[in-house]
Amino acid sequence: MEKYYSISNLDCAHCGAKIEEAISKLEGVESAVLNFPLKKFKIKGEHSDELLARMNEVANAIEAGVIITAFEEKHHHSHKHHQHHEHHHDVECSCGHDHGHEHSHEHGDECSCGHDHSHEHSHEHGKECSCGHDHSHEHSHEHHHEAAHSHEDEEKEYESLLGDIIPLAAGIILFAAAVICGKTLDIKPLTIGLYIAAYLVLGVNVLKATFRNLRNGNIFDENFLMTAATIGAFALGEYAEAVGVVLFFRIGEIFEDYAVSRSRKAITDVAGLKVEEADMLVDGEFIRVDSDEISEGDLLRIKPGERIAADGIIESGSSKIDTSAVNGEPVPLMVKEGDTVFSGCINLSDTFTLRTTAAASDSMISKIAQAVEDASASKPKIDRFITRFAKVYTPIVMAIALLTAVIPSLITGDWSKWIYSALTFLVISCPCALVLSVPLAYFSGIGAASKLGILFKGGNAIEALAKVKAIAFDKTGTLTNGSFTVTEIRSYGSLDKNEIISICGSCEQCSTHPVAESIVDYCRQNGMTLSQPESSGEIAGRGVSAVVDGKTVLCGNERLMKENGISVPDDTIPLGSIVYVAIDGKVCGMAVVSDTVKKTSASAVSQLRQMGIATAMLTGDKSENADAMAKELGVDSVKGDLLPDGKLAEIERIRREKGAVMFVGDGFNDGPVLAGADVGGAMHSGSDLALEAADAVFMNSEPESVVKAKKIADKTLRISYENIIFALAVKAAVLILGLIGHPSMWLAVFADSGTAMLLILNSVRVLNTRKYR
Repeated sequence: MEKYYSISNLDCAHCGAKIEEAISKLEGVESAVLNFPLKKFKIKGEHSDELLARMNEVANAIEAGVIITAFEEKHHHSHKHHQHHEHHHDVECSCGHDHGHEHSHEHGDECSCGHDHSHEHSHEHGKECSCGHDHSHEHSHEHHHEAAHSHEDEEKEYESLLGDIIPLAAGIILFAAAVICGKTLDIKPLTIGLYIAAYLVLGVNVLKATFRNLRNGNIFDENFLMTAATIGAFALGEYAEAVGVVLFFRIGEIFEDYAVSRSRKAITDVAGLKVEEADMLVDGEFIRVDSDEISEGDLLRIKPGERIAADGIIESGSSKIDTSAVNGEPVPLMVKEGDTVFSGCINLSDTFTLRTTAAASDSMISKIAQAVEDASASKPKIDRFITRFAKVYTPIVMAIALLTAVIPSLITGDWSKWIYSALTFLVISCPCALVLSVPLAYFSGIGAASKLGILFKGGNAIEALAKVKAIAFDKTGTLTNGSFTVTEIRSYGSLDKNEIISICGSCEQCSTHPVAESIVDYCRQNGMTLSQPESSGEIAGRGVSAVVDGKTVLCGNERLMKENGISVPDDTIPLGSIVYVAIDGKVCGMAVVSDTVKKTSASAVSQLRQMGIATAMLTGDKSENADAMAKELGVDSVKGDLLPDGKLAEIERIRREKGAVMFVGDGFNDGPVLAGADVGGAMHSGSDLALEAADAVFMNSEPESVVKAKKIADKTLRISYENIIFALAVKAAVLILGLIGHPSMWLAVFADSGTAMLLILNSVRVLNTRKYR
């Protein structure tokens, strides 16, 4: 059984990795996965109060003060059916605020629902409270609700930043005073006192953590390394270096908190799109309810500005909706009665009602939020390598530091110099920069992708996609829209094209064949009046026969024409399904019905080829259709008439010739090849099996999303390698300088805290989504 836990007071990524490993070894725990940026643990095993107590015990032995608690979703409102009230005299609003005897919100007052009504002067007639009831000048409950949460988060971040900045500023002032005093005044006790004061202000938390951890037997952590190095520097009289170490360590922590917070926001923004309340029809009236109460089949009212709480089909009304939260598309979408809409989208114009097709907890935005969160906890191979590397690296550097302090000192007798060299080793030995910056890059990549409507199912999927050398596409539903439409009309006589297609549509009304339905839909969408045939009948595999206005009409393929002794014109045959229209034994025109290419297919193929990626199209469609489309799109290679096993064989061939391969599809029959490819990508419009088997899901179902995903993956892997190479190169350079007799505590500070700041800032560059659009 899986269960989530919150972990607080955990500041060190390296210690987090140790805690994760220690908890995974506890009895009753099958697996433990720490999501450091979100500060959440996913534990699989036998859950109990005893296990929670042991988890806390283990965590505190590694980093004192860590608290692990059962994770609970935060619900800021709870509006049950019986809690709904209208605004009447002396009646309490469902937000919990008593509006009895109130005629206005005073300027600057805040309603208890959490919304500032400082600029609202009265409840106007017909307006409702922001807890579900509109006020004048307000656009929606959801916008205010989200703004309130955003304001709360900003306040917390501001308070946390203030708590960091004040002691940092005080420490810098004391440090500067000590330096000035040492340069201008010959009062050594005062100078030393100022250095000590600056050290205590800047490093008090480090000292506390060190002594707590020593009591628990936890030595090899960043706090111990900083404490040992700085106290040693004080003992050697290197006061400025000692304070400099803790100063830059504190600055590095602030940068780290900022970067993690920014990266975390990319993930939590998705979770924040889940709607907590909605108007639901209960006993003949719409009332405000908690979204947890919404189940399949309920009728919801969606007002302008509100975010849709659950997936559903529009029952009445029409509107424009903002779908960017679901698929990353910035262009509003027009929807009408009968259209499917997804949770998380925002209603931009008119009120409409929808019949839910899923409970809120099973709807699109909830699935997206869970998928993104699960992905952010999934560790790529490079991340797991860094964690293992750090376990070996730190003790080795500690041993080298000890040997550096003792052996050369015994030989040369210069204890001060070599102890100072050893201290520089201690300062740079903490691997936190690597342990945090590499997973932070993948975490940022997942967050950036989610903003563009791309769901990676883990950091390992990003890592694998970055190594892909070829991408193969299915055709129908992937490169094409997967729906038939009339693409061409020809006339061979006196009738014009509109008359041809109108007669054809009138006849095809009797058929349920997809080609027939597409012709009828085309006629209706273009405002054509269809006649009711006097008689009609479908001829399986050929077409339809009908009598319209006393004339015998045949609509169907060439085979139907020949069987009735009707010759077809010797004309260039376009690709698609050809429907000839014959009246009283003579062909008078034809309609071409075909699948249309998606708007970004050609652009996606072109961009991939420019990136050096080989492209292929693997389809079950006829080879001639596949060849023509491949030529139109510029695909490198194409194979048609393929069954699922044939697609798998082609994937193996491409892998042998080109290297790692990604397959992008959407059909039920694409499940096996999606699983068999190095990376599987599925269009969201596809089957459930395809979505389940894929490593990445493209919410807007456009091929250009594949290009964006590839760019994000490439950048993420490149940044992670940059971080590793830069960190190790800088640390190695400083270590070598120390060994050959040129130690510098300031260089050591840069090698540790300075490098950490640079790597963390480098990692969050992935979040810039403008470069992928």
